[in-house]
Amino acid sequence: MTKTTQLPLAVHLPDDETFDSFYCSDGGVIKAQLKAFIEQTDSSTNGFYLFGQSGVGKSHLLHASCALASELKLNSLCLSLSELKHLSVDVLNDLEQIDLVCLDDLHLIAGDTVWQQGIFDLYNRLLENNKKIIIAGNNSANSLLITLPDLVSRIGWGLTEQIKPLSDADKVKAIQLRSKFRGIEINEETGKFLLNRLSRDMNSLVESLDILDKASIRAQRKITIPFIKETLF
Repeated sequence: MTKTTQLPLAVHLPDDETFDSFYCSDGGVIKAQLKAFIEQTDSSTNGFYLFGQSGVGKSHLLHASCALASELKLNSLCLSLSELKHLSVDVLNDLEQIDLVCLDDLHLIAGDTVWQQGIFDLYNRLLENNKKIIIAGNNSANSLLITLPDLVSRIGWGLTEQIKPLSDADKVKAIQLRSKFRGIEINEETGKFLLNRLSRDMNSLVESLDILDKASIRAQRKITIPFIKETLF
């Protein structure tokens, strides 16, 4: 990420949240569409809207999109409206200079007309400058309770994809994949144990994986069921 002089935020992308580390049960369709969107050089569409319930991986895909943009030598910026909505909308000024802007948690500004107008204006500026924007929210554009019709319409101009929740079996595979990219190994039995003993929400599972990863490094031990019991319970 570059060009953040207008932002009073320290934005850091998780190193392990790339397209390669994202497990999806659709055969990689959404990942392929996002990659093609970021790599395209024509201006057939400049917007992409991702939606799905909490924990399905929207933030991961936004981070992965910025990581790919960086590989392509493009400027990128990933921001969450959970942080931005407490600031002045002026924080969006000049972001049209950035090749790819990713905005997370659009649903959080459902009752904020100032921020809705600000994002609509940013969207238009990005289009005028042939830049790209990826937005994520927890529901379809028409179901977000966004009160600015122009913003809902603008989101509808671009590509839209829904990320569906993983089955329990796929969550185990997702945990194993994330573990692999951290240089640790979790077998299927251990993955099932985590799923059965912890929240089935993927965000919670990944947070627990972070704790186990750091604890295993300190203890110089593999992540096994006994080690999990000692560390988390």
